Amino acid sequence: MDRAYIRNFSIIAHIDHGKSTLADRMLELTNTVEKRKMKEQVLDSMELERERGITIKMQPVRMEYVLRGEKYIFNLIDTPGHIDFSYEVSRALKAVEGAILLVDATQGVQAQTLSTLAMAKELGLVIVPSVSKVDAPLARVAEVTEELAILLDIDEKDVLLTSGKTGEGVIELLNAVVDRISSPKVEENEKNLRALIFDFEYSNHQGIIVFVRFFGGSVRKTDRLRFCVANATFVAHEIGIFHPEPIETDSLGSGEIGYIVTGIKEPGIASVGDTITTEEHPAPALPGYQSPKPVVWASVYPESQDDFPLLRQALDRLRLSDSSLSFEEEQSGVLGRGFRCGFLGMLHLEIITERLHREFSLVLLVTTPSITYEVQYIGGRREIVYTPLKFPDFGQTEKIFEPWAAIQIITPPAYIGGILSLLYDHEADIGASETFSDNRMMVKAHMPLRELMRNFFDDLKSVTSGFGSLSYEITSMKEADVVRLDVLVGNEIVPAFSRIVSRKRVQEEAEKVVEKLHDILPRQQFVMKIQGQALGRILSSRTVAAFRKDVTAKLYGGDITRKMKLLEKQKKGKKKMKSRGQVNIPHDVFLKMMRP
Repeated sequence: MDRAYIRNFSIIAHIDHGKSTLADRMLELTNTVEKRKMKEQVLDSMELERERGITIKMQPVRMEYVLRGEKYIFNLIDTPGHIDFSYEVSRALKAVEGAILLVDATQGVQAQTLSTLAMAKELGLVIVPSVSKVDAPLARVAEVTEELAILLDIDEKDVLLTSGKTGEGVIELLNAVVDRISSPKVEENEKNLRALIFDFEYSNHQGIIVFVRFFGGSVRKTDRLRFCVANATFVAHEIGIFHPEPIETDSLGSGEIGYIVTGIKEPGIASVGDTITTEEHPAPALPGYQSPKPVVWASVYPESQDDFPLLRQALDRLRLSDSSLSFEEEQSGVLGRGFRCGFLGMLHLEIITERLHREFSLVLLVTTPSITYEVQYIGGRREIVYTPLKFPDFGQTEKIFEPWAAIQIITPPAYIGGILSLLYDHEADIGASETFSDNRMMVKAHMPLRELMRNFFDDLKSVTSGFGSLSYEITSMKEADVVRLDVLVGNEIVPAFSRIVSRKRVQEEAEKVVEKLHDILPRQQFVMKIQGQALGRILSSRTVAAFRKDVTAKLYGGDITRKMKLLEKQKKGKKKMKSRGQVNIPHDVFLKMMRP
């Protein structure tokens, strides 16, 4: 079709600023979805997305819009707003020419808004600014409009006002998409097929289905194609568009967005950012591809070891639709066989574990999340360590390096004192601050990723009463002053409870974890000690008393020596049991210990 009438765009915004609701109104006004079939969050197909009210997986849709007697094709990609999925968002933005920047009229510009906007500007996208939720009782339309105009250095009249709930201003926004966003650019050599993969999903019957934007060439059913990075070939079993349900078409060409059914049922081949080309006339991959790098690591074990094969199958299945998930098998003497999994962040970890539970009915034990460290041993040898179990003992290392993150916090000035105290507690280096026109401030800082993952986001929401917003970007590796904290139960280390902590907080953490375990661990038939060990010594200790049977209850009368004889016999038995017995830690204790 004529590229001059194609508009490819995305909606970028902070979490809960109304992306999905605005997309609903667009689908309704363009008659893409019939009114009788309309429902909230049409493009959020996962049950988990609907429950939480957030977009987890991006979703493309094709709409037809008539303006001034001409019919235009709109290809919209609804993207996630959470920082964990920033790489997927960057690939989606690479697939379009423009973006609608949506800002909530009740909240104003947030930290994640700035991060995603910077990403869009770097890719050279046309930005269409819009203030959403203008019908809300607490909307600050004039203030937020001024703030957005200053941010983009434009006239306030160029900022559109919309409401996804009532549909106010959505027609004007659609008109602006036609007038402001350019049509797809022409490739120098259109004969060579180049299609960017910005997402994919897995079907039991069709295999992997890749979502692509065509930058050159065209493709038809039965064409032999190749993944540039994975270097694997396949046949296009089906091609089509999203309306929003898949609709098969005869061909797709330069400038269009659609899907290709590959028939591949092996994990690890398709990945976001890869390029598809023809096998006969291969073209080079599109620039900017990166392999998704895990930020957080956690071990996942089935509650019953009988479910281990099912857990492996479930992880393989999830990886078919999520290339950023990585895992490898590991074994623990206490928990049995499981998998060490890499995630993009804490939300990604939470979503994957929740999907394992819901979609595969698995009851799981998840260890305390940790990050990757680079360890330099005495003698100069370096090693990457991503689990406390492999972290070297005290005295074996010369230096330890950890990733740091640059963070941005936007908050009302009233909460600055609490935020600065929180940053100090989390070992942050505080940088510059900036005041916005609507009486809000932005604070910049650098902090260890370890501390960022230590409930920093929850603490920030608590300190700012929910008004603070956070964005972060991993920047560099710096030397760390951290040690491994082990927990001993009955003089034996329990690997699942080991963690990496800051040296200056190790005493506090040792006392905290020992106290928590003392409160929830069931008593045994013998006395046992719970100890926190680090820096080559015991830092905290608590004793759990043994169950004790009243062996003298059956005696009636007689000499005291009869009671003493039975008590002494019991004492010897307890001592013998203590030397031979093993502590049985129930699975629910592990679950309670993993929760903050």
